[in-house]
Amino acid sequence: MTTVYYTASSLDGFIVDTDDSLDWLTSRAIDQAGPFGYDDFIAAVGALVMGASTYEWIVRNDPGQWLYTQPAWVLTHRPEIVQAGHPVHTYAGDVVDLHSRLVEAAAGKDVWVIGGGEVAAQFVAAGLVDEMVVSYTPCSLGAGARLLPLRSEWVLVDSGVNGEFLCARWRRAA
Repeated sequence: MTTVYYTASSLDGFIVDTDDSLDWLTSRAIDQAGPFGYDDFIAAVGALVMGASTYEWIVRNDPGQWLYTQPAWVLTHRPEIVQAGHPVHTYAGDVVDLHSRLVEAAAGKDVWVIGGGEVAAQFVAAGLVDEMVVSYTPCSLGAGARLLPLRSEWVLVDSGVNGEFLCARWRRAA
């Protein structure tokens, strides 16, 4: 079981632009079954956690049925944002306390910290993220939400190219 922050980033370290748009990302070619692809990654995930902004982005951009079969949590003080029919838990508290629930729900599989960067930063600051997998797009945004808005140390353990993306797997430095 590993807790993984799996995301994409612009070359200058942003995961979303100033308009909360991912057009810069979704317009790029990537092989979901290729190196560092989503298909293998999601098959290994047993539970996931995200922030309210990420949840609301998913609802806006992919309305209807919930995308994930795994148990999911949204960090929020606004439980009313969860749409009827979405099997999503809300949580407002210390991520250290939540992490044990995520691990239990994952039942031996990985925990995915979807993000955004502020959510990932909470888990990283608490020493709970084991790996970070980032697919870098060939663009810069100049501003937006940061990939990981805190100081932390990582060791590169693997990298590769998938479509237009340079992908890297990082482990938390000891």
